[in-house]
Amino acid sequence: MSSHHHFIIHKPYGFLSQFIYEGKRKKKKGLLGSLHRFPEGTMSIGRLDEDSEGLLLLTTDGKISQAVRSKEVEKEYYVQLDGLITDEAIKTLQEGVEIGINGTKYLTLPCKAYELDPKPNFPERTRKVRDDRHGPTSWASITISEGKFRQVRKMTAAVGFPTLRLFRIRIGNIHLNDLKAGGVIEVEEFNY
Repeated sequence: MSSHHHFIIHKPYGFLSQFIYEGKRKKKKGLLGSLHRFPEGTMSIGRLDEDSEGLLLLTTDGKISQAVRSKEVEKEYYVQLDGLITDEAIKTLQEGVEIGINGTKYLTLPCKAYELDPKPNFPERTRKVRDDRHGPTSWASITISEGKFRQVRKMTAAVGFPTLRLFRIRIGNIHLNDLKAGGVIEVEEFNY
């Protein structure tokens, strides 16, 4: 049996994907350590930014972290978009779009993308996204095999449909399923 520990968590909105806050702002941030008593040496595999929600894997095994972050493992996101996404925008996402990474132009790899209809039934967020008076919204599924900084948000903005809400629902064969926000499950191993 492995001496390492592995966790599947549902990162809530407003939480950072880290255990120690090293920022300069005084505002108190939600940190992963407040969700569960994780063993020393636990790290997140990849990250979700503060405004993003959903599936996050944690481990004490750096080798697994590197394998899961590789291009061999797909990451699927459900995104709520500003406006009604078009077939043309979906096709552009599928083929790859140009985004900025560290001041350099980057062409994303081809990916899987499609409109979600019906829309997913996620609970309301602690801070409301906005209401319908500000125009219609739509939902899409985007599955990528890379993980550049804020990549999915940059991709949807590049095709004219900024992301209003982002959920990671799958990493490889590991699904968020019905795990509630803030939920933590310890597993023997990751079957990614």
